Amino acid sequence: MKVLVTGGAGYVGSVAVEELIRAGHDVVVFDNLSQGHRAAVHPQAKLVVGDLAKPEEIAAVFAAHSPEAVMHFAARSLVGESMQKPFLYLGENVVNALNLLKATVEHGVKRFIFSSTANLFDNPEKIPIDETAQIIPGSPYGESKFIIERMLHWLEKTHGLRFACLRYFNAAGATAERGEDHHPETHLIPLVLQVALGKRDKITVFGTDYPTPDGTCVRDYIHVVDLAQAHILALQELDRRSCIYNLGNGSGFSVKQVVEAARAITGHSIPVEYGPRRPGDVATLVAGSDKIRRELGWKPVYADVHSIIESAWNWHRKFPKGYSD
Repeated sequence: MKVLVTGGAGYVGSVAVEELIRAGHDVVVFDNLSQGHRAAVHPQAKLVVGDLAKPEEIAAVFAAHSPEAVMHFAARSLVGESMQKPFLYLGENVVNALNLLKATVEHGVKRFIFSSTANLFDNPEKIPIDETAQIIPGSPYGESKFIIERMLHWLEKTHGLRFACLRYFNAAGATAERGEDHHPETHLIPLVLQVALGKRDKITVFGTDYPTPDGTCVRDYIHVVDLAQAHILALQELDRRSCIYNLGNGSGFSVKQVVEAARAITGHSIPVEYGPRRPGDVATLVAGSDKIRRELGWKPVYADVHSIIESAWNWHRKFPKGYSD
């Protein structure tokens, strides 16, 4: 199948492109490179540098390449930034997605996979969080993703666009050639590994008095390859129907556990500084992924935090300067 991947030069998108090509698909990447890296794009994929804010550029890539499916990763994705700059998220994320969806419908494409988020579930009533949980977005970022999910709901009804919404928890890990290289970096695992690489003096742990076994926040980490495989399974399912899935390992690891695992893997002491809680952080977020396991046969290959961190560590050692190396 020919698949158009927006944001295919970014972290999750580039690994999805890698896995799509491994599975035999023909991939066109559409990315403005504002957050992604040209070097992250698989050499067998066609890169089109373009902007979702410009409908004429989107129309041109559809006309030139005639994709049969779209995977939409491109978005601003920093929760904290969305609280400071809500219009970037409630505006740009939503309008860019609308531009893409309009072109998708106008060119007769019937398969659309959307990179959604666990930030739809702010302070959930029960853990693990499954697809029946009440949606209360935790930020303008989460709200922008929910608005796009509702767009997809209505476009299926009005235009027959089959869609999959995949709600990620904490993407982590790397392949041999592709890993996490954000500027600035905000994710825990690469920040911890930066200490081991000598790029930071210490890691700051925010909050030690949460109602968790060791007092630090617990999160569900899912390997980026497992995420990509879920996209490929969802792509096949769109031949039959639309679907919505929460994606995580189904088990949580605390901040202290992540640091301890990184110490064991890297052999570095990784000094820790403890700070106050950050506003908006909830104690525990763990995904209930039983539905996608049952319906699509998806099963994470990297089911523990040690294997996830080890893959990331291998990539960071191989590319200590990231994609600029």
